[in-house]
Amino acid sequence: MVTLGASTTYNLNFFNRTGFSLSEALDILYNDIDADEIYIEPPEPCVQTDEDSGDENNGEVDNLSARQLRSKAEIKLANNKRYGGIGDDNIGLENILSSKSVTSSEQYKHVSTKSIDEWMKKIKTGKKSFTWIKGGDFEELQKNFPEPDFSSYKNLSIVDIFETFLDYDIINYLVDETRRYALFLNCPDPHITHDEIRCFISILYLSGYNKLPSKKSFWDSMDDMKNEAVCNAMRRDRFLQICRFIHCADNTQIDAKDKAWKIRPLMNMIKNKCLENFVPQKHLAYDESMVKYFGKHGCKQFIRGKPIRFGYKMWCVNTNDGYLVNFELYQGKDPRENEKYNSIFGKAVSPLILMLEDLPNSKKKLPYSLYMDNLFTGINVFNYFKYLGYSAIGTIRQNRIPKNCPLTDKKKFSKKERGSFETAIEKNEGILLVRWMDNAVVTMASTDVGTEKVSSVKRYSQKHKKHINVSRPNLVAQYNQYMGGTDQMDQNIATYRIGVRGKKWWWPIFTWLLEIPMNNSWTLYKKANSKQITQLDFRRELVQTYLQRYGIARIGAGRPSRSLSSSDSRISDDIRYDRMDHLVSYTQEKKRRRCAKDGCKSVGRTMCVKCDVGLCIDCFVNFHKK
Repeated sequence: MVTLGASTTYNLNFFNRTGFSLSEALDILYNDIDADEIYIEPPEPCVQTDEDSGDENNGEVDNLSARQLRSKAEIKLANNKRYGGIGDDNIGLENILSSKSVTSSEQYKHVSTKSIDEWMKKIKTGKKSFTWIKGGDFEELQKNFPEPDFSSYKNLSIVDIFETFLDYDIINYLVDETRRYALFLNCPDPHITHDEIRCFISILYLSGYNKLPSKKSFWDSMDDMKNEAVCNAMRRDRFLQICRFIHCADNTQIDAKDKAWKIRPLMNMIKNKCLENFVPQKHLAYDESMVKYFGKHGCKQFIRGKPIRFGYKMWCVNTNDGYLVNFELYQGKDPRENEKYNSIFGKAVSPLILMLEDLPNSKKKLPYSLYMDNLFTGINVFNYFKYLGYSAIGTIRQNRIPKNCPLTDKKKFSKKERGSFETAIEKNEGILLVRWMDNAVVTMASTDVGTEKVSSVKRYSQKHKKHINVSRPNLVAQYNQYMGGTDQMDQNIATYRIGVRGKKWWWPIFTWLLEIPMNNSWTLYKKANSKQITQLDFRRELVQTYLQRYGIARIGAGRPSRSLSSSDSRISDDIRYDRMDHLVSYTQEKKRRRCAKDGCKSVGRTMCVKCDVGLCIDCFVNFHKK
């Protein structure tokens, strides 16, 4: 066989049936088909090919002989589909034209509900057959994906970027539902305000990095546990009252089909904010995340071998840096589930398809690369993702590999040297299976990344008693690089997880939902700003700002301090320079206070109401300017 226009070689001995001729292949190329490679069979034996062509220096395709034009040929398109080989006897020019490679956005735009239903019907009835070729491979397809643009978040402060996720609408909803729940319990209206809810949430965040034995310990009378910032922002009994009444749903509007109805409205609002602020990135990981819970509930799961064995399971789609794009709580029979997806792909994969459908139209049509482990990977679902314009890579279980796939048996392959690998490619759809020997046999599937660009990794060899270099296919390297997005999010959340506990079954999910805006806003802040900030510093800045901005200061006994250490050094820049509600007022009981402006030594009776520092009239404006 002859390969034109590419250096990659394929095992082409299988083209032993009549496809179309080289002449027909040239007609196809004249119709502007995006062909990647062309394969031409050599002339029949005893034919003097060196006398068939014209001048070698000035020759064109029009100079080819009749025997060459009648020889069999195969075309491989840029989407890895092949035409002209086995099973393609009746494929004509019009069918090839209909398969012309298009951009992912065009491809998705042309996928109608009717065509998807027809495709699914073929899979369900078993009419969709696969033809496997041992030793096949393909080059990585370079799909155009726009560079992530974080410019809209570049000039936002820590508080501003956080409030793009936990905004006024969510706070207002929590206020309304909390007051409604208090009345539902026949209790007096607690008159909880927006500022108190924000202050309450900031104390929950503080409990993640300043852990104490109980939630009452923040207001302890002894200095070894007492937290002055919390004491000055909210009274203990008020905090406990909000803990009692905090609610996320209307108890008069029960959805009996949804086991998570008490947390569903807040969950949907957080989801929408994650999707709205998602800056498209090419590589997305799909995995499960566990929310720790040891009580009794129908949604509680047990997964052996996980860091968190008991709790609620969340299906999550993450970028490789840990940003949570979308999520769904697993509850067995989900009221949102699609029966068609469940019957064809299974309950583990159908949430991913629904979550991808939730993406805004401008983001949905991009050619994402999806990464998943062997719980989700299957030939049918990868074929479907490719049909939608997405690529997919994942490990695959032995019982999901088609029986007609010519890969070596797993037990026999385990006897090979470490670093050995073999491939098999599905001829029509371009799905690649790779079996690689590492510490154990690993089998992976891919739709657009092959084994080329083989790298090496260090592994310790028991046989040689030293580290050795082991060959690693490019497919495995890509998977290792981009699969850990959900694990990265789990690590971010677990580091400073909210430490206040509750007795209600939905409290762990509620605190997990509050961690999502923190995780995502911190991730966006790092991406948008060259100045790197640790998660701890990010949390502390937010908590300090909220406690000062929304807390209600208590009236302390004794004379107020006049030292400069209690003035501007304790004021967050977000409060000091926000140019909102900074008013001049007399000090309490017109007692004298030292001016907080650097370099000013005056002691007056005026102050800033919001900053709660002494300021003389001359320094008031300059103190609030950068």
